Amino acid sequence: MERIYLDCGNETIEVRDAGEGADPCLFPQEKRPREKLIGAGPEALSDLELLSILLNGGMRSKPKSTLAAAVLEHLDQEKGIPPVKELALFPGMGKFKACSIVAMLEFGRRRWGAAGTRITHPKDIYPLIRHHADRRQERFISLSLNGAYEILAVRLVTIGLVNRTIIHPREVFADPLLDRASAVIVAHNHPSGQLTPSQEDDEITFRLKTAAEILGLQFLDHVIFSETAYLSYRQTGRL
Repeated sequence: MERIYLDCGNETIEVRDAGEGADPCLFPQEKRPREKLIGAGPEALSDLELLSILLNGGMRSKPKSTLAAAVLEHLDQEKGIPPVKELALFPGMGKFKACSIVAMLEFGRRRWGAAGTRITHPKDIYPLIRHHADRRQERFISLSLNGAYEILAVRLVTIGLVNRTIIHPREVFADPLLDRASAVIVAHNHPSGQLTPSQEDDEITFRLKTAAEILGLQFLDHVIFSETAYLSYRQTGRL
């Protein structure tokens, strides 16, 4: 079901199946990001909702939900934290808001970054990738690990339909090799919510596992995930 984000004063409201001409101010308080954050905690909010809170209002001609969506799409394709000058170029952003976003990203990286997290079970992987689950397009993600199975980096490889034409071993393993990783985990979301692997998923997994062995990397797992659950190739005996 399509999600629609509407501005109501200083709040962005998430609604479903909003009728044409609906007044966003009539939607329940719990649908608003700040109220949702207070009531359910930060883990209950999507990346888009979290960014909407941080932006705290956009230009009159560009609602903050639209600005947040544009910034989120940009961040999804960045391998690191973008410079303030780069984010400030977005219409409606400005240096002040760009500084807030960059500071938040750096603070989060220093305090609670994925690096150093030890993976002992597929359930340890899910929290590191779950925030990608609400995207409308499939995202293919690689996780680099050291010999102790500690996370070195989590990266987005591609956005779009996951197939063997797009998911090439050289794209998946380029960064883990630079990281001097000993092991690799890959993951991708199923926007439909259905976790059953397709034949294409199986073919990609076999191809990547074979390539990893040639490169001297351990191919630990391929995880398919949704907003509520995940499927591990390793755990289900597919690897």
